[in-house]
Amino acid sequence: MDPARWLADYQSNLERLDATARAVESNLRQVGGSATSPRGEVSVAVGVSGALEDLRLSAAARALEADQLAQLILDTARQAQRVAGAQVVEIMTEYTGEGPALDLIKRNLAAAEPAPAAVPDDDHYFSNPPEISR
Repeated sequence: MDPARWLADYQSNLERLDATARAVESNLRQVGGSATSPRGEVSVAVGVSGALEDLRLSAAARALEADQLAQLILDTARQAQRVAGAQVVEIMTEYTGEGPALDLIKRNLAAAEPAPAAVPDDDHYFSNPPEISR
């Protein structure tokens, strides 16, 4: 192959890849997710990385115990993160198609979700009994 032709093809490929990268970046900048708890006490918004960008608590949130509210915030944030993650997968599917690159993205999005809390077994209960006071 003629070196000048090879170089022109190479430059053309680089320009096409650059345009694709810019389009992906532009589309990913618009990704975000939001969710509201079932009874409306908590509303959250997350960005493309899943990082919390907004948190709003309604007056009804004050009626919840601190642990309940914390769990509700985490559950609602995870729901918003799943929405954002689905958008990322949709965008990247358009550019990469099905294959190893998309599989990597999906695995990393799934890895960001924490595993459900383990339920203590009977041995744990008996070796760590609850404190009872009167």
